[in-house]
Amino acid sequence: MIFTNPVQGCCLIGEIVVRSDFSLRHHLDEDLQSQELTLYDYPEAARKIARYDESGQYRSLKTAPNLRQGWLLQLKNLEEVLLALDFFYPAALSLWFSFLQGTLNPTPLRETLNRQSGMYRITRHLSDEQAQDLIGSFCCSDKGCLRKILWSINPEQAITSLPSDKLSVSTKSTSEIPLLCREACNLIVTAARPLVNIRPAGPNI
Repeated sequence: MIFTNPVQGCCLIGEIVVRSDFSLRHHLDEDLQSQELTLYDYPEAARKIARYDESGQYRSLKTAPNLRQGWLLQLKNLEEVLLALDFFYPAALSLWFSFLQGTLNPTPLRETLNRQSGMYRITRHLSDEQAQDLIGSFCCSDKGCLRKILWSINPEQAITSLPSDKLSVSTKSTSEIPLLCREACNLIVTAARPLVNIRPAGPNI
């Protein structure tokens, strides 16, 4: 269940606070009165809210830390809350429940890159150093992505370019559901392509 903290009566997932009265809001708006926020009473409004950031730019990555503020979703039941959360963070709850059940299997970056074809086939030649640098800048929580990374470079090589708390998941909290990343996303693959194109000439790896 989402609502497990009887003291606070709320749960944090990504940048969203979910309260036990079936309301959702940006966590930075938690201390605002409801009349200070734009009210929505249907879960589909989450798609509109999540589409653009504060400056009106399209949010291609829904787990980027740039969800706009100033809104309140007051929903009717848990079913509507779950639907709204799936609009905000697609599949996030399913991934979390799979993780808790021990059935979530991460895919190493090398496996993801090695199955690329067409114009992205070249990304399989991304060096380990390039991969670490890319992950360190692209996946950091403060400006990249809020997800906790579960995958590695390869089964023998861990990610070393991010803080340890970005790579670990705690199941002890009763008031927060972490966003999980089981495999490098297509945005990482896209960002890797020009890095390989400009790498110094040398033998293929």
